[in-house]
Amino acid sequence: MKGVVLAGGLGTRLGPLTRITNKHLLPIYDRPMIYYPIQTLVDAGINEILIVTGGNWAGDFLRLLGNGKEFGLRNLDYTYQDGEKGIAHALALAEHFADEDFITVILGDNIIDGSIRPFVDNFKNKNRGAKIVLKKVEHPERFGVAQFEGDTLVRIVEKPIEPPSPYAVTGIYMYDSDVFDIIRDLAPSERGQLEITDVNNAYIERGTLTYDIYDGWWTDAGTFESLFHANTHIARQHIASESASPDKNILS
Repeated sequence: MKGVVLAGGLGTRLGPLTRITNKHLLPIYDRPMIYYPIQTLVDAGINEILIVTGGNWAGDFLRLLGNGKEFGLRNLDYTYQDGEKGIAHALALAEHFADEDFITVILGDNIIDGSIRPFVDNFKNKNRGAKIVLKKVEHPERFGVAQFEGDTLVRIVEKPIEPPSPYAVTGIYMYDSDVFDIIRDLAPSERGQLEITDVNNAYIERGTLTYDIYDGWWTDAGTFESLFHANTHIARQHIASESASPDKNILS
């Protein structure tokens, strides 16, 4: 299993902060945002990771992260997405890195305070297909939303006005090597991008997509509100952790 962190885009919703840096390099309490999704993958037992970035500050990731030694990685690779062409387009750039292995993909602004290792371990035991991680949220209309028939996931609906369920699709996905063939067959959406929702719906149509529901704390930090929420939560967690054990590292 290999890991992919998608950290491209312009982050326009966080302007003017993102006029001078990539969104994923903004601080979440005492560390850059990108540290958190990397650590999530490391904690899931993944030690080969690819960072997909873009924009004017791509080189800053290399200066910050180097070869990944700080995270105990066996390998940290980088690739560059030219322009904003969608999450699925960014993922397509990982094909050579994946080398037909299973991959766990996480968006660079996704932050959790628990572990996805049970989900990853379960997916490793599959022979094929995909898995997505869902989270029950108060405002699912901000996200891709799971539509069910009973317990069966039948479709992902992107940012619906009337959500069919309270379960949002987090930015955590697991795929077999078929994902790259699926992306090659995608047509751009109305906004001219290759959408990850279309990838997931293709797996649903094949009958090979499963899901897990994450019960812990999760946020994407792509808006000012969610960025503030992430900083507040991580700060409180850090303070509580230090009070219990002064030497404990929040990301250890």
